Amino acid sequence: MARRTVGILVFPDVEVLDFCGPFEVFSVTRLDEGRRRDEPSPYEVALVAGSTDLVVATGGLKVVPDFALDDCPALDVLVVPGGWGVRPLMNDKRLLSWIGERAGGVETLASVCTCSMLLGQAGLLDGRRATTHWMALDWMRSSFPAATVLGDLHVVEDGGVVTSAGISAGIDMALRVVGRHHGEALARATARFMEYPFPEDNRRRV
Repeated sequence: MARRTVGILVFPDVEVLDFCGPFEVFSVTRLDEGRRRDEPSPYEVALVAGSTDLVVATGGLKVVPDFALDDCPALDVLVVPGGWGVRPLMNDKRLLSWIGERAGGVETLASVCTCSMLLGQAGLLDGRRATTHWMALDWMRSSFPAATVLGDLHVVEDGGVVTSAGISAGIDMALRVVGRHHGEALARATARFMEYPFPEDNRRRV
């Protein structure tokens, strides 16, 4: 089976768990739990940024991206995480254009936390249902009236676009994507390996 390529965007002041949570899910997934040490994940995960220069995330975590926007390979899944660093990116025409272009070529476009705002700014949420961090719900509703913003769900799936609530919700989102590709049983096995409680319902927890 061909491995899917997952690109996770990082940028200054990106929220750490927003990108590390999905990274962990995709990187530890195994098709055969009994051969965990012998076989790779069905996902090849890479970090993508404006350049390959070191990125400082929220709290000071230093990250070295695998690819810059200009040399990023073809992706099957694009994950855009959130954090305080989203706000200056709302006017970054280069990044918004890149997200818009990549959205047309991926199987799944996913956001965590406030980065759904970037999807909205790129025009990708018009006519779609979506969510974001609970503190940004009103901001999202006022900014993108053509989107239906749901405040009661942890993860919102609308076709190939999957948006999630804040921070830890990115883990739930990634497990849902694994379930889409390989079935719920495999998603549950991934959560169990992580010792993470598999989300039995989709209600927002705050």
